[in-house]
Amino acid sequence: MPEYQLHCFAQSGNAYRAALMLNLIGADWEPVWVDFFKAGVQRSPEFRSEINEMGELPVLVHGKRTLTQSGVILTYLANRSGKFKPQGEDEELESLRWMLFDNHKVNGYLGPYRFLKNWAKPAPPESIAAFLKGRLDNNLMIVNKRLEQSPFLVTDRPTIADISMSGYLYYPAEEFGFDIPKEYPAIGAWLGRIKALPGWKHPYDLMPGHPFAA
Repeated sequence: MPEYQLHCFAQSGNAYRAALMLNLIGADWEPVWVDFFKAGVQRSPEFRSEINEMGELPVLVHGKRTLTQSGVILTYLANRSGKFKPQGEDEELESLRWMLFDNHKVNGYLGPYRFLKNWAKPAPPESIAAFLKGRLDNNLMIVNKRLEQSPFLVTDRPTIADISMSGYLYYPAEEFGFDIPKEYPAIGAWLGRIKALPGWKHPYDLMPGHPFAA
């Protein structure tokens, strides 16, 4: 059995962060598919009692240890492998700052925006999508400005802050209705630098469950 098991599904940018990190550090791991859309496994009493009481993904299993929340998983893997780990207190705090901004302001809006556009039934009012898009535009401009000044978010090398921020940004433009790399060139160039790292794979190649069967 592989050293790590990651409960995930292909459409989840949150799970992609963990899956990408595992691949980039060369971990011995396997994905465990959770049928998020149809079976609702993550909402079952068994899942909540045995895997994650929060009913969320990703979930990383490492021996007797079970970890949830992508930021926790990224930190754990960075500490164990020594790769993509912020060095020193200043980098640690700056990395945490960008990861929190990402979770609350970038992918925290982008994930729901994409879900409502592609899979929510019934479709939500246009006003909801417009509200989320307005917030996204502002927050993506902040990230783009940062990346105009630095090749990566924290320093001149990639850290877990970059892996976190990239979580939803490799999904196809048609799933968003706008092309993030083209509209935000510094983000596009940064995504190219991450894509060039050994072990990088697209989320639909790295995790099971694609193509989505309605």
